Amino acid sequence: MLSKSVFTVSFVIILLYGSLSFEVEGIGVNWGSQASHPLPPATVVRLLRENGIQKVKLFEADTKILRALSRSGIQVMVGIPNDLLAPLAGSVAAAERWVSQNVSAHVSSNGVDIRYVAVGNEPFLKAFNKTFESITLPALQNIQSALIKAGLATQVKVTVPLNADVYQSASNLPSDGDFRPDIRDLMIEIVKFLSDNQAPFTINIYPFISLYEDPNFPVEFAFFDGTGTPINDNGRIYDNVLDANYDTLAWSLQKNGFGNLSIIVGEVGWPTDGDKNANMQYARRYNQGFMNRQKAGKGTPMRPGPMDAYLFSLIDEDAKSIQPGNFERHWGIFYIDGQPKYQLSLGNGNGLIPAKDVQHMAKKWCILAPSANLQDPQLGPSVSYACDHADCTSLGYGSSCGNLNLAQNVSYAFNSYYQVSDQLDSACKFPGLSVISARDPSVGSCKFKIMIKSDSSDCEASARMPLTRSMAVLLLISMCLYIVL
Repeated sequence: MLSKSVFTVSFVIILLYGSLSFEVEGIGVNWGSQASHPLPPATVVRLLRENGIQKVKLFEADTKILRALSRSGIQVMVGIPNDLLAPLAGSVAAAERWVSQNVSAHVSSNGVDIRYVAVGNEPFLKAFNKTFESITLPALQNIQSALIKAGLATQVKVTVPLNADVYQSASNLPSDGDFRPDIRDLMIEIVKFLSDNQAPFTINIYPFISLYEDPNFPVEFAFFDGTGTPINDNGRIYDNVLDANYDTLAWSLQKNGFGNLSIIVGEVGWPTDGDKNANMQYARRYNQGFMNRQKAGKGTPMRPGPMDAYLFSLIDEDAKSIQPGNFERHWGIFYIDGQPKYQLSLGNGNGLIPAKDVQHMAKKWCILAPSANLQDPQLGPSVSYACDHADCTSLGYGSSCGNLNLAQNVSYAFNSYYQVSDQLDSACKFPGLSVISARDPSVGSCKFKIMIKSDSSDCEASARMPLTRSMAVLLLISMCLYIVL
């Protein structure tokens, strides 16, 4: 297999593609909402419109977000989380209620342009240990039945965003592609159902993950500059992993009798932090390269023409699980406050336009007190507590704050907790260790952030942060403590 894609948001530049089933147009992104302090939905919709983004992919049917998209002119793919698959698979009535509440109500009353329902998200990941294998297709079938009953099946199509490990190639040539043996029969059933209902196959492809998982992966093959060693597949030339991976799927479909099934790339992008290969330079290089080829109308050897694809993602999500890696919170082309991370042209000749009217909290930070004893036995537990309840992923090896000294590491952790807690005085009371400062402690490219104001209370914000540790961060802190002690 040429590339592995393990996780999950979205960019779409889409035009009419020949003999395939769907007419698609415009530019779109994934909009995730796993943030401690999310921007108001109306602010994000304005951000989308001012940047010319015409399509959006959501991971759940958030009522506030859907209402904000009302009569916006933005097309929507609304998602169903994996934890809802079981009840929807087990009951047509449950599927009808879901469609009534989350599709029909918004289409009819609020004028939301819902085009797709994404049933689950990468449900066949090996990490899920087959949890969703027996219920994904029944849930898909029941949602389709509910759309038919609601009279929406013509304008709203079902799909299942899948991970790119559902297919493989034994020879690393796309033409040898086929579905994974352990789920091949199930995949054929799903593909046939999609084809019968004129619905697309949605796949998430992440060249970054290929590089992250395999230190020997050829870096240049991840990008679109044509500088990587090409693959010759019976005269079809591949100079980047995205094309090779995409055509491995195209061959998998063709071999099984579904060569004309439409393909949507549900997630494609590059993170900016949390790993040595997750940085601004690589992210801009990848995303701009992708946009340039879309603008030029370039497709793959098997399917010429621009891909129907969603960039992952719009805005950083500081409350996402970091089980896949510290980079998971840094996929956005915008920071959590809606400011662009780097210059990126979406095809309109302009750079990214920032979010308007975003208010930040006061310019103050929680840092390690100058009088603090670095050998204090409470230092390690205090840092661990702060990072368990906030975002310390930028401290890992190779990340934007990976070169801080011990005192700076501690200050970063304390400040992260202080900001996510809405700058409450009580959030900067690590006994004998912390103090509030009006002086920006940022070091070079390592920025000590100030949180934005939002509708979330400090309790709600804290509740959004998953209580999982970044092992890379804890190891870094432990090593520093060991050196000092």
